[in-house]
Amino acid sequence: MKREMSTLGKAIAAAFLAVIAAAFLAACSRGAPPALASGSTPPPSAQETPYDVINAAAARDPITVTPLRGGMNLLQGSGGNIGVLPSKDGAFMVDAGIAVSRQKLESALQKLGVSRIRYVVNTHWHWDHTDGNSWVHEHGAMLIAHPNTLRRLSETIQVVEWGHTFTPVPAAARPTVLVASEKTFTVDGEPVLLRPYSPAHTDGDLSADFTRADVLFTGDTWWNGLYPFIDYEVGGSIDGMIQAANQNIAMVGDGTIVVPGHGPAGRRADLVEYRDMLVAIRERVADLKGSGLTVEQAIAAKPTQPFDAKWGQGVIGPDLFTTLVYRGV
Repeated sequence: MKREMSTLGKAIAAAFLAVIAAAFLAACSRGAPPALASGSTPPPSAQETPYDVINAAAARDPITVTPLRGGMNLLQGSGGNIGVLPSKDGAFMVDAGIAVSRQKLESALQKLGVSRIRYVVNTHWHWDHTDGNSWVHEHGAMLIAHPNTLRRLSETIQVVEWGHTFTPVPAAARPTVLVASEKTFTVDGEPVLLRPYSPAHTDGDLSADFTRADVLFTGDTWWNGLYPFIDYEVGGSIDGMIQAANQNIAMVGDGTIVVPGHGPAGRRADLVEYRDMLVAIRERVADLKGSGLTVEQAIAAKPTQPFDAKWGQGVIGPDLFTTLVYRGV
């Protein structure tokens, strides 16, 4: 099944490319490149798509390892954030990153004492979280995901914002353990509770809650310090993102370590600040759209301006985020 590009989608893609270029130039004027995932990004050429730029960053950037708690580790530098809990029976991983980072990730895993991977949960279908599925499967991993993630990995989808058409992944890279309702796995006595979200970032989002360690991985339902991408092509929405943010807040306590899909680990207060930002911008954009403004006019009104200094310095800039919110209100 192939999803065709809408007129609005074409406009979003053009805006996205323009935003990346503008963000880079602005960042260079400040002496630093813009943030993308967990690494920095050079300017895209006229031929490069966002997909190319993100893959190049994964190929170039080192893998950093941050110990969290209870044996959990956060790996960054291969697209989305990756969680690793080493175990004598094989590691439990949250997401698999981008395949081009394979050797660097394997080296990082070896340094953590991982000789075998037992489980990998895909928090959603996007390639910066699932592109490594094939090689982790070679290491023995059982791939776990929401049924809709399997569906998306099995079809052809054009994501205009990334400038790329994704084709079905090989059979070995497709999840075989499907989680449509809460399900608990156990790794060396550590319960790992997987919970599906209602459609939010995509229609197949999962969280992974390491309950004894009190560490929650949210996938891309939370971007810490960054405006999030919303995949409307597969059922995502701004309202779903707000609902997921409220769900994340309800799942954690003040001491919980919360790991986003992109950005640094944080705490409950960071989730609340993120939720409040989403709600405020949604209200502002909805008011503009309700007043009859076009998406271009809404962008010109700068509804995100009070939040841009903190949230708008990454790959999803103010103009694109306004466009994404406008699409859903």
